[in-house]
Amino acid sequence: MKDLNSKFNTFYGKHVVLPKKEKDSLFEKKNLNIKRLKEGLKEYNEEKGTSYKLAEEPIVQGSVAMSTVTQNESKDYDIDVAIVFEKDLLPDGTTKTKNIIVDALKKKCTNFKVEPTAKTNCVRIVYQEGYHIDFAIYRRYKKNEEDDSYTYEHCGSEWRERNPRAITKWFLDENKAKNYQLREVVRLLKMFSKSRESWVNMPGGLIQSVLANEQFQSYERMDECFYYTVKAIKDRLAEDTEVVNPTDPSKSLKLVSKDDTKMVNLYNRLNDKLSKLEILFDEECTEYQAVEAWGEFFNHSYWTEQKEKLSKALESYTSLNELEEFTRYRETEEFIQYLFPVNYQSRYELELDCRVVRNEKTAGWLQSMIKKREVLLPGCQLYFMAKTNVPAPYNVYWKVKNRGEVAQINDNIRGEIVQTDSLNHYEETSFKGNHYVECYIVKNGQCVAKQRINVDIKLS
Repeated sequence: MKDLNSKFNTFYGKHVVLPKKEKDSLFEKKNLNIKRLKEGLKEYNEEKGTSYKLAEEPIVQGSVAMSTVTQNESKDYDIDVAIVFEKDLLPDGTTKTKNIIVDALKKKCTNFKVEPTAKTNCVRIVYQEGYHIDFAIYRRYKKNEEDDSYTYEHCGSEWRERNPRAITKWFLDENKAKNYQLREVVRLLKMFSKSRESWVNMPGGLIQSVLANEQFQSYERMDECFYYTVKAIKDRLAEDTEVVNPTDPSKSLKLVSKDDTKMVNLYNRLNDKLSKLEILFDEECTEYQAVEAWGEFFNHSYWTEQKEKLSKALESYTSLNELEEFTRYRETEEFIQYLFPVNYQSRYELELDCRVVRNEKTAGWLQSMIKKREVLLPGCQLYFMAKTNVPAPYNVYWKVKNRGEVAQINDNIRGEIVQTDSLNHYEETSFKGNHYVECYIVKNGQCVAKQRINVDIKLS
């Protein structure tokens, strides 16, 4: 297969992955509407003499949680947020429960063209720009008093047992097991599925994610990994268009008859556009032909621009192309809210500091160094120490996140959450970046305390 991986990586990094600014904007809107919900519930309680409140911090779900949102979904974002209540504090009826959330949101969502609305499976807030936020309502309880974990039920047409973290955890686990390439394939497949305005009735992101995971083909090059995976998806759909819930194989993800049409559309469009890529396997395939083929597949201006550059054969093109190349790195970061219920509304505290050692001598304590704006250099030993008033027994988790260009170039952003059950953690300063370390205390299956300390390393 013609190697076009460098351009493929650039296309992915610059035109597929959602920029940080837009990601931040999504989470700002999510946080704003959670704030509106909490304030609305408080006002509702004061008026009605009730005591409705969230049992844990809201949980982002769907493509935003799995980080598979792409740039061509602009103004069509679907932000799913699970809100959880204690079972014995909610009405038994699902309609009444949804109406409580609608009424609470209406008290604070006053400038919307469309008021918050109760749907079958959620309460929806629609923005004028076209995207929407869905609040999926859950109730939780313990089947037995001694249980560490909760049982969750989703508020739909009736209460049905469902874990709000299950799908996200499934995807993140599968992505990790596939060396973090599954997310790349899903983003690219979604990019393809929305590449033509006339392409309506295509399967949703979850079905595409399940298919990509099921048919994943491991290759080091991104272009090969994507090509062989979507070819396998196409071949699979030729035989069977059924797709089941990966966390409950007894349930189909095809809920209505229209979903059958969507599956057929995906097969037909993959079958047609994959045929345009056959030139990639010709030994005489030129770079121009390869660019043209991928341009036909993705229907994106990036490939048109690459064709124009090649056809003009500018002397500066080679160096320009190198400057445009995207640094590919694995997105390894994990988030505590996708692993455990989060409840920071307790009396528990967590303090975090770090003893900095250089040349076998204590150079200072990191919190004090930060306040004094003292520089932290490479070549130091860091002894992190946590203190908490959470009564034992509990579990301790640590997260080390590297940030900055050097971390990306070295494919070393880290960010995995690791259970150590120790209040002490050791690291060394290696390279420049505004890094950070977080510590979490988990008790009875809930994260009850969290603390972060910045580790800003400068060049020596």
